[in-house]
Amino acid sequence: MGRPIPILPTTLVGSYPQPGWLIDRVSLAKQMPPRVRAQELWRVDPAGLDEAQDDATLLAIRDQECAGVDIVTDGEQRRESYSNRFATALDGVDLDNPGKTPNRTGGFTIVPRIVGKIRRRHPVEVRDVEFLRANTDRMIKMTVPGPFTMAQQCEDHHYRDEEALAHDYAAAVNAEIKDMFAAGADVVQLDEPWMQARPEKAKAYGLAALERALDGATGTTAVHLCFGYAQMVKSKPSGYSFLPELERSPAQQVSIEAAQPKVDLVVLRELPSKTIILGVIDLSDAAVETPQAVAARIRRALPHVPAARIVIAPDCGMKYLPRAVAFGKLRAMVEGAAIVRHELTGQ
Repeated sequence: MGRPIPILPTTLVGSYPQPGWLIDRVSLAKQMPPRVRAQELWRVDPAGLDEAQDDATLLAIRDQECAGVDIVTDGEQRRESYSNRFATALDGVDLDNPGKTPNRTGGFTIVPRIVGKIRRRHPVEVRDVEFLRANTDRMIKMTVPGPFTMAQQCEDHHYRDEEALAHDYAAAVNAEIKDMFAAGADVVQLDEPWMQARPEKAKAYGLAALERALDGATGTTAVHLCFGYAQMVKSKPSGYSFLPELERSPAQQVSIEAAQPKVDLVVLRELPSKTIILGVIDLSDAAVETPQAVAARIRRALPHVPAARIVIAPDCGMKYLPRAVAFGKLRAMVEGAAIVRHELTGQ
């Protein structure tokens, strides 16, 4: 919008810490990311919740602007998790009788139970886009859960066919994405962490679902893969089980975490047509990185991807960090990107 986008622009993956007056952060951190609604986490009476979430969104926007972030998000202030708000707003879901599935840490998670055809009955995040667009002159990005991931985060009692289920999730996501771009989004990102967790299924039908979800999208699209929130996953592999396959996807951008797991970035050579949203902020460490440490992480990518195809970001969503730590890490990220930008361009 009002600001030119430099080389090595900065952004969030999606979430930013919600204020303690808005949500019970202690309870939030003690459980796995909710797959069904968790209204008990909100500390504001339902009658005032929308207004309180708007206020928190303004705070998240201003923190990003003050830190110097180039492409801002709404911080996902209205969500208990990255996926549950959208996934539980669709037809075909029995909200009163949830199911359960194995999670990525060996236990079980309460999930939506599918009892009918998945359809989007109304826009879910369009007002969020409109609010964000009205309150910043910077480029904006919005996130929505991907169809493959939602198909893995439910108990299916209707389709009995994961591919068909993912396809209908994709149709719902596609309608949402088109409305989000119409409402003013510059970038829409699909969060697909389960492609990394279940690579064989992702190869079998995940890419086709992603293609259906992005069909006809008119703006810049991204897909985010990660190993899970650092709050829940302390030990991470140093390589992706599913990543080069995204070269065949229609998404223009691919978002990865590379700081905490210290991913060998040679793999990025297998994504020659994609812009890489490069994770350079370690969310498992409460210490704020120095700008020099961030710059060093950015330089690791430059032998494999030209700077013109790199966007700088944290590894994943920042929602579990203390807000002061998250803001400090954003400032370090912006300053680290500026160091490398100056080395490359003199500006």
